[in-house]
Amino acid sequence: MSTTPTSGCITSIVSVISSLLLLYSGVLAGADLGNHTKQFTPNSEMSAADWSSPDELDRTWQASLVRIPNKHKVFAGQISDLPYEALLDKRKLPTVIYLHGCSGIWWGTYIRLDFFAENGFAVIAPASFARSKYPKSCDPATKRAGLYRETLKMRQYDALNAIKNAKQLDWVDARNIFLVGFSEGGITSATVSTNLDSGVNARVIEGWTCHAEWSEYRGINASSSEPVLALVADQDPWFQNPWTRGSCGRYMNSDNGSRSVVYSTGPLVSRHSLLDDADVQKLVLEFLQAHRVE
Repeated sequence: MSTTPTSGCITSIVSVISSLLLLYSGVLAGADLGNHTKQFTPNSEMSAADWSSPDELDRTWQASLVRIPNKHKVFAGQISDLPYEALLDKRKLPTVIYLHGCSGIWWGTYIRLDFFAENGFAVIAPASFARSKYPKSCDPATKRAGLYRETLKMRQYDALNAIKNAKQLDWVDARNIFLVGFSEGGITSATVSTNLDSGVNARVIEGWTCHAEWSEYRGINASSSEPVLALVADQDPWFQNPWTRGSCGRYMNSDNGSRSVVYSTGPLVSRHSLLDDADVQKLVLEFLQAHRVE
């Protein structure tokens, strides 16, 4: 009996391989956008012009990690090199603007992007580490943050730029955009001020207490039309000093469905990363769905 593959079999194999390559293209995108590879700019070389530089903002946008759900698969890539097939679907999708933490892109970023995409949301994650001038803002080994105070301003500019650009994309439902941030991205999600052009349906803050010595890092600046869900562990190892301990509860708008959740017992009590837990994922998904506009 012949063991030579038929032309039909070869065609099927090629088709499967091509689909897999298309599906997972960009999985490694962002691999050079983390603390372990970034060449940081000395604080002394930064200037106010760098924070909102149009060229720098464009770098963070073009390097944005993207997920686009399409029937039974998810297209992955960056804004600058999305697979052509991903753009053929003319549906407008509810979209999460995801803000990474002070370490940049790490394996937890992919867990979050894929979680949202698998539940029907497109995801755009602006990559602040793509800036050509970017100072180191934290040391994960020592849990020390705030190494460059003005990092928050850059992150806020990056977030607003991503929201405004996303609303112009054909596959984004501009009526259903959500801002989600982890750690330093959570600080950004909490504090960035939006307007008519950059407003979102709701915000999620993961791994932040809303308490800080610096006033611009403190509290929540969401409008009354932007409900907020804040998630933090009571013993989060990043926030055990007197000026950052606590939760976002005191800053919540109790009239618009905002909610502060503190994990004070159980396996999450001392975790910084929460959104890789199934119960937390369920809570976040229910919150986003509750604030979607049909």
